[in-house]
Amino acid sequence: MPAYLLLVLAILTRVVPHHGWLNFTAVGGMLLYFGARRPWREMLAPLAALMVADYCLTVFAYHYSFVWTAYVTTWAWYLAVMALGHILLKSRTTWLRFGAAVVLGPTSFFLISNYAVWVGGTMYPRTLAGLATCYAAAIPFYRNDVLSTTIVAGLAFGVPVLLRKMRLDRDASTVAAR
Repeated sequence: MPAYLLLVLAILTRVVPHHGWLNFTAVGGMLLYFGARRPWREMLAPLAALMVADYCLTVFAYHYSFVWTAYVTTWAWYLAVMALGHILLKSRTTWLRFGAAVVLGPTSFFLISNYAVWVGGTMYPRTLAGLATCYAAAIPFYRNDVLSTTIVAGLAFGVPVLLRKMRLDRDASTVAAR
């Protein structure tokens, strides 16, 4: 259930206008958590929900025509981050694994999506300097993606651990008082 609540939060943070926040969404953290905590057969739910959100944003918020081929890279990334969560965080969530996941997820999106913008778009010349300019322009988005992924995944993975610890401490103090 918490994974699906996080999915709703991720969709809301994608569709609610957040221009000043520069890409501060719950998507990366949710994908890592979903991959770590839900079975593979359920991975289509977040993928489908994010695909619908991408369509709605493109058509209704940005008023562009929707070209599904422009999103294949992003949709593949959604699945890859759930796989990353499954591989790194399902069996054992340590600080090192968590740190690797919250850096690898946003970094892979930064590298892949900006390369796709450079290759497939007309905003930047197809030169090494154009590629560098494309990546440089995306640094504020990358910074906030790492930050939001860390916060959301940190809360998603950390709150249950904290609650269990508080319950164990309370149970231990009850036993000691007897």
